[in-house]
Amino acid sequence: MPDALLSVRGIHTYYGDSYVLQGVSLEQREGSIVAILGRNGMGKTTLIRSVAGLTPPREGEILFRGASLRGRPPYAIAQDGIALVPQGRRIFRSLSVRENLLLPTSGLARPRGGRWTLDSVLREFPQLAERINHSGGALSGGEQQMLAVGRALMANPHLILMDEPSEGLAPRLVQQVEGIMKSLREHGHAVLLVEQNFALAMSVADYVYVVASGRFVFEGPPAALAAAPDVLDQHLGVAGAKVN
Repeated sequence: MPDALLSVRGIHTYYGDSYVLQGVSLEQREGSIVAILGRNGMGKTTLIRSVAGLTPPREGEILFRGASLRGRPPYAIAQDGIALVPQGRRIFRSLSVRENLLLPTSGLARPRGGRWTLDSVLREFPQLAERINHSGGALSGGEQQMLAVGRALMANPHLILMDEPSEGLAPRLVQQVEGIMKSLREHGHAVLLVEQNFALAMSVADYVYVVASGRFVFEGPPAALAAAPDVLDQHLGVAGAKVN
C-alpha cells in the first residue's frame, strides 16, 4: 500500500519462550479505523504492544510513515506520533483530570503542535471539563475512558492504538465510545482497534483482521466478514450476528 501510514511486515513476537505473533502483516491508511478481532489469548494485545514498542518483535519490520520503528524505545515511538489508549485505561488515579491530560505535554514528551490542546479536548469531552479538578480515581468507568482518550489526543498523534476501549462499560457508554472513535476518524486520526465487542468493532471499522493462534485468518471490509459464517463461528463465536 503506497500511502500506508502503518505497515506491519511479517512480525514474530514472543513473551519469553512463548511464541505469540507468527508472521503477522497488516497495512493501515491515514484517517482509517482498522479493527483486530479474535478470541482471548490469540495475540491481539501483543500486536498493539509490538507497534507501541512495549514488546518489540524479534523478526519482521514495522514502518510508520515510511520509517522503521526497529530498535526505537516506546517513548520515541510516542514522540513519532503514535498514542496508546491501553486496556484497563491506566490513568493516574491520584492525579487530577487536568494533570492526567497535561502529562503528554510535559517537557520530557517534546510535544508537537496540533489541533488538540487542553481547551479543545475539554470541548470534545465536556464531562471531563465538569470534573477537571477531580482525581482520576473519582471518575466513572466511562469518564476514565474519555480521560484515557483525551490524554492520547493531547500528544496530537497520527495513529491511536486502542486496546479494548469498551471493556467493562455499560451499553450506554459503549455507544459513547463508538461516537468517540467516529469523531477521531472525522478529525483525521487513524485508529488501530483491538475490541472484543463484535458489534462495536464492526460499526466503526473500515477494515478488519481476525487473528487466531498468532496468525491472521481473515482480512477484509466488515461486509466481507459478515458474509463469512465459518470465520464468524470458528474464530469469533458470533455465527449469525447481524452487522449494521
